[in-house]
Amino acid sequence: MKKEKLVEAIASAINSLEKAVKALVDKDEEKLSGQLWQASSDSEYALFLFSLIQQKEPASLGSSWKSKVRLKKVDVEAALALTHDLLRDAQENIQKNGFQEAYEKTWMARGYLLKAQQKLEKAKKEKERQ
Repeated sequence: MKKEKLVEAIASAINSLEKAVKALVDKDEEKLSGQLWQASSDSEYALFLFSLIQQKEPASLGSSWKSKVRLKKVDVEAALALTHDLLRDAQENIQKNGFQEAYEKTWMARGYLLKAQQKLEKAKKEKERQ
């Protein structure tokens, strides 16, 4: 059951990302922000589900690799593309029961989504000042 919910959460995040890309092309900042928020929410939910799996499999989903991961500074467009690729890979790994790799990719994707949201918020505040 958790596997199906994981697949659904990641599929929903991917769907929101695709809508965010369309909003970016259309220069609809409000829709872009909303879709990024939804993708972030779905990614967080997927990470929560991974944590439930971890309770059953204590040796998996460790966090020692997190300190080695450094997210690159990227613009919103690049962050969306990287996130999309990471979530697609995570989706494939879940189907193959590669939960550790899927968890890592989802965690990194969530990081890129947060960076994209920060950049959008910063740009919005700068526009308001001018």
